[in-house]
Amino acid sequence: VQLQAFGGGSVQAGESLTLSCRGSESSFVQRAIGWFRQAPGKAREVISCVSTSHRTTDGLDSVKGRFTTSRDFAGNTVYLQMNALRPEDTAVYYCAADPYGSSADYESADTYDYWGQGTEVTVSS
Repeated sequence: VQLQAFGGGSVQAGESLTLSCRGSESSFVQRAIGWFRQAPGKAREVISCVSTSHRTTDGLDSVKGRFTTSRDFAGNTVYLQMNALRPEDTAVYYCAADPYGSSADYESADTYDYWGQGTEVTVSS
């Protein structure tokens, strides 16, 4: 499954962006999808995961209340709605596909077997 994350860009602090993640194969809709980010010089962080039943799990305290993960009705596209962006949100954002419809260990990058190429988000103060 090839994943494509897109929607990144450069914004001012306080603005919003919506990232999207799509897969190249029909099996995408049968997989839980996770969002991660990695800032320059920092470790990768798990943001969230959404199951095939549209249940979301949030993994990053610093974005709770500002970021929302969702999946369209058909399951073909997963979104990361990012509001009230801060300079510390600057990073490359990745989506990743879990082999199963519900991730057993969504916080572990090793859980996911396919990764998108990443989309860059830059937030200026």
